[in-house]
Amino acid sequence: MTNAVKKTKKSSAKRYGARYGIKLRKRVNEIERLQKSKHNCPKCRKSSVKRISVGLYECRKCSVKFAGKAYLPE
Repeated sequence: MTNAVKKTKKSSAKRYGARYGIKLRKRVNEIERLQKSKHNCPKCRKSSVKRISVGLYECRKCSVKFAGKAYLPE
C-alpha cells in the first residue's frame, strides 16, 4: 500500500513560517505572484515588462521605462 502524501504549494510567503495567519500569507503570496509576473508594454504591446522597484516598470524589449501602481502597472 502506498501512502498518499499531501504536498504543499510552493509560495513566496514561506519566509513567514507559521506567523501572521494563513489568510495574510495567502494574500501576500497572490500579490507577489502578480507583481513578479510579466506584463504587457503600453508602447510595443509585448509581454516583457518587469517591475524594477515600487511603481517603476521597464520593458525588456523596447527599453521604455514608465510609472505605474505599486504592485501592478495599470
